[in-house]
Amino acid sequence: MDTNNGGAGRHQIQAGEGAQIAEYCREIETYLCRKNDGHLIRIVGPSFEVVSRWARDGVPLKVAFGGIDRYFERYYSKGPRRRPVRIDFCEADVLDLFDEWRRATGVLTSPLSGTASAPATRRAPSLPEHLERALIKLTNAQATGRLGPTLDPVIGQLSQELDRARGVAGGIRGDARRAMSERLATLDGTLLAVARLNLAEKDLEELRRESVELLGPLVDQMAEDARDRARERALNQLVRERFHLPTLTFS
Repeated sequence: MDTNNGGAGRHQIQAGEGAQIAEYCREIETYLCRKNDGHLIRIVGPSFEVVSRWARDGVPLKVAFGGIDRYFERYYSKGPRRRPVRIDFCEADVLDLFDEWRRATGVLTSPLSGTASAPATRRAPSLPEHLERALIKLTNAQATGRLGPTLDPVIGQLSQELDRARGVAGGIRGDARRAMSERLATLDGTLLAVARLNLAEKDLEELRRESVELLGPLVDQMAEDARDRARERALNQLVRERFHLPTLTFS
């Protein structure tokens, strides 16, 4: 009797998870349809497995949307589009953004499985690569005019750090690398402070509520200080996304 009840309970959990995954896939399919100018590409077969894995690994929908946006930005930059984009093409960008999100918030647990999702095995960029990508993204963000000339000092300092990194044969190591990492962390804090100053209070509160929703109930199980840190980091990520800002810290 008890065994049967346990089996029924497990079946209900699996059914509930399946419904969540199906809804997740529908949301991704709808978003991809909009990005493809209304052309519907069904998420079925291998594509369904890809997106289901995102759901099981705890990729928030907003993060998945951001990864899709990244792919489309590169696609648009190559000229007129020739054919609708399949979701499979966006996977690397989705997982890259998810890695950034997890490192930023410190939340590594999947809301569906309740277990820590496996870290990515892709090669991390070198320090010069990281700095160069950050500088390009920051310059593009400045070009939008949303943050105006307030970004000039940050861009200038980041350029200096890139020059230092390029000027050392064999790469920066030891104390010099730690010192540069500390400078970049300070610079990142300055960047976020500048961005927050350019947000209306109501917009900041909206992002704060969104960060709580994105993290979900898992953070409620954390100690209070860890929960507060996770929510603040999630808020910072949303602020970055609002202004299309890079993460300057490097470890």
